[in-house]
Amino acid sequence: MAAAAEPLDPDMFDPMCPSGALPFQIGDKWTGMVLLCLRDGPRRFTELRVPLRAVTPKVLAATLRAMRRDGLVERTEHAENPPRVEYALTPLGHSLLPVIAAFRAWSGAHLPELLAARAAFAGTTDATRPG
Repeated sequence: MAAAAEPLDPDMFDPMCPSGALPFQIGDKWTGMVLLCLRDGPRRFTELRVPLRAVTPKVLAATLRAMRRDGLVERTEHAENPPRVEYALTPLGHSLLPVIAAFRAWSGAHLPELLAARAAFAGTTDATRPG
């Protein structure tokens, strides 16, 4: 049996994180965050809920299901009492971690510009809005 990973930090995602504002998302709003939660090893659903407290259980379950469908995550059921289910990244899921790191670095460098552009765009009328 593998050594237990450190508990997830409940504050690993800043509640003010504008991830929904980013111009790119992997799968959906939550997929990148789930990838980060699983980068150090398998986690149970309840463990994932700690830093992802803003997502409903229904949406988290749907996100994990979509990630399984896409081959990013595997689900393992352990025959124990009580039953235990863990989610872990597949090699394909691990291959996205450098991409997530690059997105996070880009966001840190350019998010103010992106948000300013969106604010300026929101201030235009449909008649003056390009495209």
